[in-house]
Amino acid sequence: MRDERRTLTEQELHNLAMNIVGRQLEADGFEFMAVNSKPKKNPQFVCLKDKILHFIIVRHVNHPENPRTYDEGLLAKMKNHADKFEAKTYYAGVGLSNATDQNIPVYLNEDYLVDYQGLIEV
Repeated sequence: MRDERRTLTEQELHNLAMNIVGRQLEADGFEFMAVNSKPKKNPQFVCLKDKILHFIIVRHVNHPENPRTYDEGLLAKMKNHADKFEAKTYYAGVGLSNATDQNIPVYLNEDYLVDYQGLIEV
């Protein structure tokens, strides 16, 4: 019996985006102070690097949306919050799409494409 294809849920896509960003942050020498994997609870990462606090908002973005485009209102609110802690604010948009056909969903245990170009300072 062949297993049914299962589309990744919003939470699974968010977790995948967080893993991609988290690995990059770790490779860049960031120290994790707090991690929040709830998509609407911001920031997703609070990190320390060079004695400076960093607030990082992570969003997964479906094809054909641009992962570099962000909600300016949300990020302005987050930057305001970060400023109280003398923290820097960043947006990390991660484009995720099916490797076979970008117009169909990302499925569990199937190849996918990643469009992540790094942190955008707000």
